[in-house]
Amino acid sequence: MKSLNLGASHTPIFKFSLLSMMLLQAQYAVANDENNSQTAVMPTIKIEAMSELDPVKSYIDYDQASVTRNGLKKKDIPQTIDTIDVQKYKIYGSNDLSVMLQGTPGVSTNYDMRGDGISLRGFNADTGDVYRDGIRESGQVRRSTANVERIEILKGPASVLYGRSAGGGVINMVSKFANFDSKSSVGVYGGSYNNYGTTVDFNQVLNDNLAVRLTGEYGQSDSFRSSIENEIEMLSPSFTYKNDDDLSWTMQYTYDKLHRVPDRGPSFTTLPKGTSIKTGFAQDGDFVNDVLQVVRSDLNYQFLPNWNFHWAVSHRQAEQNFDHFYLGGLCLTDDTKISNAGSCSGHVGEISQVYYWQETSNKTTSNTFDIKGEFDTGRLKHNVVVGADWTYEQREPLLANKNQNGSAIYGYVNPLTGQRTSSRGTGDLIINTHNYNQGTNYGLFVQDLIGLSDQLKLMLGMRYDHYDFSTTNKLPNVDPLKRKRTVNDESFSPNVGIVWQPTDQHSFYASYSKSFAPFGGQVGVSVVSASADLKVFDAEPQYNEQYEVGVKSDWLDDRLNTQLSVYDIRKNNIRYLPNPEKTDEWAVAGQHQSKGVEVSFIGRVLDNLFIRGGYGYTDATVRKDVKTPANVGHELAYNSKNTGNLFIRYLPIEKLYGEVGVTYVGAYYTNLNNLTQVDGFNRVDAAIGYKDERWGATVAVNNLGNKEYWRSESMPGTPRSFLVRLNYQF
Repeated sequence: MKSLNLGASHTPIFKFSLLSMMLLQAQYAVANDENNSQTAVMPTIKIEAMSELDPVKSYIDYDQASVTRNGLKKKDIPQTIDTIDVQKYKIYGSNDLSVMLQGTPGVSTNYDMRGDGISLRGFNADTGDVYRDGIRESGQVRRSTANVERIEILKGPASVLYGRSAGGGVINMVSKFANFDSKSSVGVYGGSYNNYGTTVDFNQVLNDNLAVRLTGEYGQSDSFRSSIENEIEMLSPSFTYKNDDDLSWTMQYTYDKLHRVPDRGPSFTTLPKGTSIKTGFAQDGDFVNDVLQVVRSDLNYQFLPNWNFHWAVSHRQAEQNFDHFYLGGLCLTDDTKISNAGSCSGHVGEISQVYYWQETSNKTTSNTFDIKGEFDTGRLKHNVVVGADWTYEQREPLLANKNQNGSAIYGYVNPLTGQRTSSRGTGDLIINTHNYNQGTNYGLFVQDLIGLSDQLKLMLGMRYDHYDFSTTNKLPNVDPLKRKRTVNDESFSPNVGIVWQPTDQHSFYASYSKSFAPFGGQVGVSVVSASADLKVFDAEPQYNEQYEVGVKSDWLDDRLNTQLSVYDIRKNNIRYLPNPEKTDEWAVAGQHQSKGVEVSFIGRVLDNLFIRGGYGYTDATVRKDVKTPANVGHELAYNSKNTGNLFIRYLPIEKLYGEVGVTYVGAYYTNLNNLTQVDGFNRVDAAIGYKDERWGATVAVNNLGNKEYWRSESMPGTPRSFLVRLNYQF
């Protein structure tokens, strides 16, 4: 947006050349007021065409979200949808998904070395409710956003669109890919804790029909914790072809690797007083390697006016291999310690750690298509999407934590001096877990937004799923009758909603939706166990039901967008074993409930002042528990009752801007007994930036107040840190 003028003493005027208007498809309409001054009106259906370095892009909402799968405007969807522009967090050095979601209303995050630790509206989303370009990112892996344009969150049960789900919502990461609008750029960055790297983003239009793109990033960083380090490598080539018959086709390959010395220390409750949060607990030789490779094809064809065919095929392979010591208990005496990690003999006053080695492969192949379009039946208008999904998943973990003599392996760290000792290398490892899990899922769905009148719309949707899962225990000397277990079942998922739009600026809605999760509530193939009779265990899938009401509004001549929603989710059919010795006699334990309120806002409130943020209150509790009645009324683990954020960006002149923001994460419990609680925190971040037609630069400060806090029970938050980014765009 090189023609954006936000002078301090002038009403901003958006000047677009004819070419710019064609690229943006007239998305910035200009209206004259009574004084003949001009005010920018910013619908956002095509803000993807803006440069990601544009000072205002991360403060304008998207009009649509691909996570809905139906191509409708977000205001026509009777559920809450949040869209997060990734670039607004890149200036602070964030790359992991869980960090970017901190403070998002209704979203709770915590640090887990193996994954992201994300919950939506009180229910875990990390196992199977995270997607990349509409394809499930299942399995145990840390998710990078190095090649991600934006993050979309569809809140509440979404099985009608995606099949099995934990019920709190769906997160979709949208990749950068070749297109006919984006500019090219190169960049470098550097900051605290030896954090430095470079980025490339070459998007080239070869002719009217073909565009190619290459994105890449390489970076290294240490940590505020001693002996912790990271190295990232990402490369993603893609091309997009389009013809004159309304057909477009994108092919993309993404390679994303993170090598790290893991930061996975003991709980803050086990650390002796006086231990610095900068103390690291990694041993020499500790490492974790995450490697993600994705190949995808995405084809769209408009075969009739207002009718579109979409076909996507994807193969994803994620590997996570590690060899490290983790957690730990404080040795009080040779025989007594806080927590149950490791042995204490001869190590009084030290942290005793447990050793684990793992190699895990996660593979997912997906084939999905849908047809969406519009038609009328009498006075009723229909926006319908019909589709089918086929997904095949494999997961094969190998784990070891003992040597060839059957002895456990321990490590020790002096929390005051940082001195480390370990027993690594005392013998060959014994693999004590080797499972091969696989699952196939078929789904058919239809969803129709029926226009009853110009102001009233009815959403109806349903989905049928058939799934077939199996697990094979590949360890030697396993009972042949228990070596392989299989289960297959089916499920029906409905949703219904009503949308009332009395004016173009306000959309009121109410909805009911349902989700299902096989295997007593787990949603990934990794949880299938060869030690249980799955057909008995999965007698009826766990399911969530949600009722939600809300309003989505535009204010100030469509410059400010807001969402307000109230919801109630019930998780049913939570299963347990009344008698652990009778593994074929499962029963229903009870019900969990999550109810809350969420509000979010984004846009321009004054001529050169932009805001974004929101607040969520999530009351997620145990409503019934036959197994452990004492848990009734307790809060669900890893769920912050209060979350929120507020960021303000000010542009005093055309090329310069400043930003300040606060992220709030409330306290949460680490288990259902509600005995251990992690305190909440407020973190203030700030940045200044410069952007002209070619050059861009930012200087950002994370944790401006240098506040000491814990982002999880075993991971402190980063102290004050700085990051400088420099970009050249062409």
